Formats: sequence, C-alpha cells, structure tokens
Amino acid sequence: MSNTELHPSIVALVSLAANVAANHPGQGLCQLDKLKQYGVSAEQIDLVVDIARHIRDEAGTKLDERFDAELAARTSAVRTPLTIPVVAAACCTPTPSGKSCC
Repeated sequence: MSNTELHPSIVALVSLAANVAANHPGQGLCQLDKLKQYGVSAEQIDLVVDIARHIRDEAGTKLDERFDAELAARTSAVRTPLTIPVVAAACCTPTPSGKSCC
C-alpha cells in the first residue's frame, strides 16, 4: 500500500458515514460485514454512525432554518420554526451523546 492509499477499513468507515449522512436508502449496511472482517469494533462503528447522523441532522436543521427565514420573508408571516437550535458561531458542535465530530 502506498502512502496515498487508505486502509480498506478506513474506506469502509468513510463509506458507511457518507451513506448515513446522505440518507442513502442502502444506509451503508453493506459495509458492516467488511468492517467486522477488518476487526473494527462495534464501539468504533457506533461512533462513526453517531457523528454521521449528527452531521446529517445539523445540515437538515440549518436548511430548515434558511427555508423558514425565506418563507417568512416572502409571505410576511411570523413562523415558529420546529427545528432544534444550532449555535451558528460553532463550526462543529458535539453529537447528542457528547462526541466531537471534528
């Protein structure tokens, strides 16, 4: 393996995270058997899934907030967003379980 290649377990973890974060219908489940074969622990997989879900949910919240603001501006209606507040100043907020995603 050259210095630029990633270990297959890292590729599988990235693929799993990307599928979860993107809400892909396959959810990256095909990666689970590979990760098990590579000796990746359930705790490590749980952490990756937790981070991916957090990023997905945070992205959805920010999109909803932008949409709500634009909708209110275009309709002149005051709307209460049904989203979880996200601290705008932080570039990376912890997952709900307190794990860092950066």
